[in-house]
Amino acid sequence: MPQLGMGTWQIPDTQAAAIVRQGIDLGYRLIDTAAIYGNERGVGDGIKATDVWVTTKLWNDRQQDAAAALDESLALLGVETVDLYLIHWPLPAADHYVEAWRAMIAARKAGKTRSIGVSNFLPQHIDRLIAETGVVPAVNQIELHPRFQQREARAYHEEHGIVTQSWSPIGQGKGLLEDPAIAGIAKAHGRSAAQVVIAWHLTKGLSVIPKASGEAHLADNLAATGLTLSDDDTAAIDAMDDPAGRLGPDPRTME
Repeated sequence: MPQLGMGTWQIPDTQAAAIVRQGIDLGYRLIDTAAIYGNERGVGDGIKATDVWVTTKLWNDRQQDAAAALDESLALLGVETVDLYLIHWPLPAADHYVEAWRAMIAARKAGKTRSIGVSNFLPQHIDRLIAETGVVPAVNQIELHPRFQQREARAYHEEHGIVTQSWSPIGQGKGLLEDPAIAGIAKAHGRSAAQVVIAWHLTKGLSVIPKASGEAHLADNLAATGLTLSDDDTAAIDAMDDPAGRLGPDPRTME
């Protein structure tokens, strides 16, 4: 799986094909979508006749019908298999995520997805998947950015051989890119603030899927692969971690 990919959250279906094609032409080789994004058809049009890694996700209301949900996603994407299929949220109160995981294991055996993983799962949820099925997720895609660094989750993933993939890697804007620490590093390197943050993820060995809705931002994000941060740069960003920095829903209470 490519370490740096292209997220497509909030990209309308009618625009997705053109934006995805722009990304591929620039050099992206990982495209991340999800059933709930409502743009799988457009993403599918954008990836036609290309060799790129495609990730999509099972939405919450289909955990008891995961096999059919994957078939629907494959049809919309216009492919026979995806590279990675994720359970989007654990929804512990509903308690169907193990059932969904079993269906995804079967889908992988049937060749409809090459890899399976989860998104927004806490260690206790993954422990249960492993205990009840013996199958470890390949990936856990979680909210992760300089103000919410998820160090315990990352350590757990490393211990279990799970790839950590960062969503909202630049913190949905929210002032992160204007932070003096980030802005100072960007100025010192003659780079954009977004490149600095993405480079920090890459330095940490994280997979990262920033979203961009235009060619200029797509190119800017991709250029982060050529930025090498110093140890001092990395330490300054490490110091920004805040246990209360979560921006999205809490997996413990998401319904």
